[in-house]
Amino acid sequence: MVQAAGPVVSRCARIRRARVAWLAAAVAAAGCSPAPSSALFPLEPGHRWDYDVRIEWENNTVEHETRTITTEGRATLGDATAWRRRSADGVDWYLRSDDTGIFRVATKSDLEEEPQPDKQARYVLKMPLAAGTGWQHTTTAYMLRRRQEFPPEIRHTHPAVPMNYTIEAVDESVQTRVGRFERCVRVRGRASLKLFADPVVGWRDMPLTTTEWYCPGPGLVRLVREEPAQSTFLVGGTLTMDLTTWK
Repeated sequence: MVQAAGPVVSRCARIRRARVAWLAAAVAAAGCSPAPSSALFPLEPGHRWDYDVRIEWENNTVEHETRTITTEGRATLGDATAWRRRSADGVDWYLRSDDTGIFRVATKSDLEEEPQPDKQARYVLKMPLAAGTGWQHTTTAYMLRRRQEFPPEIRHTHPAVPMNYTIEAVDESVQTRVGRFERCVRVRGRASLKLFADPVVGWRDMPLTTTEWYCPGPGLVRLVREEPAQSTFLVGGTLTMDLTTWK
């Protein structure tokens, strides 16, 4: 951990850029009929989640922000409907569910006139809810960046990296700031991105890893995104999102 080694700084814009798309993948779910309140990803209107979001960079700085997400009810999407989730920083996610799982079908920022459909369903949780169930969709590098090139962000040159997701556990206990939750589902996503690390080691596969915990009641309670670089040409980091309040 690098917190003790460097200052805590607040750079909301960079945090937002580093995780909006990533959260779109993490907050991507479900359907056209209300999910029960005990579901692992509540969709019915009236819910609110506050998360503490922090990025610990390899250059010994820490960035910190609060993230608020709400459920806004049904929305018309083409000739059908979907459930809408909204982030306080101006991004909407449109979600559906069926017997295959919970998945995102479109997104919209406040700068866009209409929702932008996903080319294919982006699952948050795929059925069956059992250890070993897997799926795939694309990700990108949300923190990895070059130290001296412009633009520094790797995601501009590598916007679609395949990531494989697997349900690793379905009966996990998770201690959070709002209490302890049981029977939680842990999902892990793994990808790699070949980048030129430095003149000594040359090209190297950089791991991109996402770990998510979904618990009965609040749904997503924790998310950890790891993008280590450990090179002279690149800098990476770890993003952690922890639930602080929900209703």
